Amino acid sequence: MNQQKLWSKNFISISMSNFFLFLTFYFLLVTLPNLALEKYHSSASEAGLMTTVFLFAAIISRPFAGQWLERIGYQKMLFVALIVFFGASILYFFPSSLYGILAVRFLQGIGFGMATTSAGTIVAEIVPSSRRGEGMGYFIMSSNLAMVLGPFVGISAMQQFGPTILFTLSVIGALASLIAGLFVKMTNPQEVHSNVKQPFTFRNIFEISAVSISLIGAFFGLVYSSILSFVSVYANEIHLDNVSNLFFVVFAIVLLISRPFTGKWFDSFGANVIVFPSIILFAIGMFVLGNTNSEVTFLLSAGLIGLGWGTLFPTFQTIAVQDAPPKKRGLATATFLSIYDLGIGIGSFVVGLLIAKIGFHSFYLLCSIYILIGMVLYYFVRVRKQQTTIPQVNNQKQ
Repeated sequence: MNQQKLWSKNFISISMSNFFLFLTFYFLLVTLPNLALEKYHSSASEAGLMTTVFLFAAIISRPFAGQWLERIGYQKMLFVALIVFFGASILYFFPSSLYGILAVRFLQGIGFGMATTSAGTIVAEIVPSSRRGEGMGYFIMSSNLAMVLGPFVGISAMQQFGPTILFTLSVIGALASLIAGLFVKMTNPQEVHSNVKQPFTFRNIFEISAVSISLIGAFFGLVYSSILSFVSVYANEIHLDNVSNLFFVVFAIVLLISRPFTGKWFDSFGANVIVFPSIILFAIGMFVLGNTNSEVTFLLSAGLIGLGWGTLFPTFQTIAVQDAPPKKRGLATATFLSIYDLGIGIGSFVVGLLIAKIGFHSFYLLCSIYILIGMVLYYFVRVRKQQTTIPQVNNQKQ
């Protein structure tokens, strides 16, 4: 039987736009906390606000973006979002204080929230249903590739040239994302579902079916926030700053090798076959990171975390989309990303406070236990629910 086509012009264009969007995101994500510490002499918790403010803006914008997608169409929503993101990238050149940078972060976070919601919904619409696990995996891999170049180039630019070159690169990345997004042409007749204004209720701004898996994603996102915001700071503290920019390179290389298999396994065998081994690998990776004292173990932890968390994230997002009715995919994407980013945003701030109290080593070691607790949570929220639902459905059929 012939497989349905996955690599269409729209799929390639939206993946390229997503790549440059996240490239810009990672340029700034791993460098601005250091900039806050060094240039503005802020505390670790204030440095964490660089991520928290950005993601808070993304969180509050996504539910509205999910609604607007259904009313004004995917293409228009994507274009508006990328314009906001690009415009905010230009504004980084002007602030002279930490609060000024935080204001720009908030505006750019709004554009980022709307853009990622739009892109995720477009992909869910254009990817064949029989290859959704594989397609979503490849799409999210575009952000994983950005994770290779973003931190590497961002940290290198900061170390060798300073913030001006860093902000210039972010403008170029945002512009490239906008240009790639212009090539996305949606011809699906469901592009605009309704022009009727919906009341502002929880059910209209969040997709209920996606909430439980989104909360699980946020639970694990608390740990991942410590990697995004502080792994380069941690590397400097343990005198491994010479390989700090390679952490995400190894992370993503492992993803590139594993992605063709994990996406197909999801489509063939279901989510649970992927989720449980990935959680265990994620926990082992954090344990190794907390015990690291050499370049080899530092980069080994990157590979384990990349294989573990890098597989979990697209799996959770695919579950959220699959559980939702077709006309609610936009809201499901917005719900998942909003709740997930809430975990990242809270984590970025709380992690800064905890690290100040107990230090990096103890924190990362405790994270491995926390992740294993998450495996128990996934079992009861997802697996047990499936086990009780299936017999009920079979009884109704009989």
